[in-house]
Amino acid sequence: MKILHFADLHLGVETYGHINPQSGLSTRLEDILKALDDLIDYALQNKVDLVLFCGDAYKSREPGQTQQREFARRIKRLSGGGIPIFLLVGNHDLPSAMSGASTPEIFDTLAIDNVYVSNRPQIHRIQTASGAIQIASLPWVRRSTMLAKEESKGLSLEQINQKLQQALTNIITNHAQQLDPALPAILAAHVWVSGARLGTEKSMTIGQEQTLLPGNVANPAFDYIALGHIHRHQVLLPNPPLIYSGSLARLDFGDEEDEKGFYIIEIEPEKERGRRTTFEFYPLAGRRFLTINVDIDSQEIDPTATVLRAIAAQGDKVNDAIVRLNISLTAELEGQLRDNEIRSVLKQAHYLSITRDVRRETRLRLGKWTAEEITPVDALKKYVESNKFSPEQAKHLLEYGEKLIGEREGQVNK
Repeated sequence: MKILHFADLHLGVETYGHINPQSGLSTRLEDILKALDDLIDYALQNKVDLVLFCGDAYKSREPGQTQQREFARRIKRLSGGGIPIFLLVGNHDLPSAMSGASTPEIFDTLAIDNVYVSNRPQIHRIQTASGAIQIASLPWVRRSTMLAKEESKGLSLEQINQKLQQALTNIITNHAQQLDPALPAILAAHVWVSGARLGTEKSMTIGQEQTLLPGNVANPAFDYIALGHIHRHQVLLPNPPLIYSGSLARLDFGDEEDEKGFYIIEIEPEKERGRRTTFEFYPLAGRRFLTINVDIDSQEIDPTATVLRAIAAQGDKVNDAIVRLNISLTAELEGQLRDNEIRSVLKQAHYLSITRDVRRETRLRLGKWTAEEITPVDALKKYVESNKFSPEQAKHLLEYGEKLIGEREGQVNK
């Protein structure tokens, strides 16, 4: 049985892009849709038995009609190809109002074949081309759903979080007890598991976060635990596999160094032979993010040439990438930068931002004064005090110094 696991599309992230004049869509929306198209191509060509999406289809809880249309087109393509797809509700999919519908629920309402939506904890039994499989779901659950006001009254934040953790753990335990051991089983959860390395979700968090310990999630009754919510793909535990697929595309510079893609899981369906699960990450190319840092020495004669050399060192990485160029230089050199020349060599970038960190030279401080505020005589005294002169040497230096300073000031005043 072959299963494809992905999560965190966040359709609607359109920063660092522009409108494609041919399609009328944001190029960043097209980036994410291209990644989804590549995933669907793989699923159809490789006869995947099930596609498992672990939450956050959109960036906003109220996505635009265009975003919903484009997502629905791709879900229809999968379902039309005979591949069941399971859609888990994430925190970005929930409506602002308690009584509102989550964004994926439209597929349930329309009763589209091969599409299963989970907006509450439950167990789904799905028939695939390779047999039946059980999907135990843990979508993003509102705090108010798990914990009544009376229960949390007078409790500290830590005590509230402990109660929430226990409530979520109980859901997972109850799911495990209801499973048919003769069938393969997956837990699909949109949660924050402690110990996970964070990505761009830090800047996209909605509301209070609750976390679970890995040991409370990795119940051995499950053959695989498919996670969504954290944007870096990672294996938290190997047995049973406890895995975040990460976001499907790079969303901002927090994803610059991350590979993006999806997991393919293979489960041997026969329990009698000792069911075995294997998994592999499949990377997608996607839009690159590239940061170029240039620190220009204060003695540099041609700061623009230094910047151009740093850009040239990146080679083809600049082409079609989202580039940020960070230049650090002194105030004296700032005016010597030839901005048009720099932008010209970066014209192949998909998007470009240039920031300048202008260093202001720190004034020399002598005690409580700056060099501009202290008198020449006081400056001399500070100099003598800061050097290891003998008392006799110090006396002579101050005498002759004060005499010279006095003569100089007398000449200036004439």
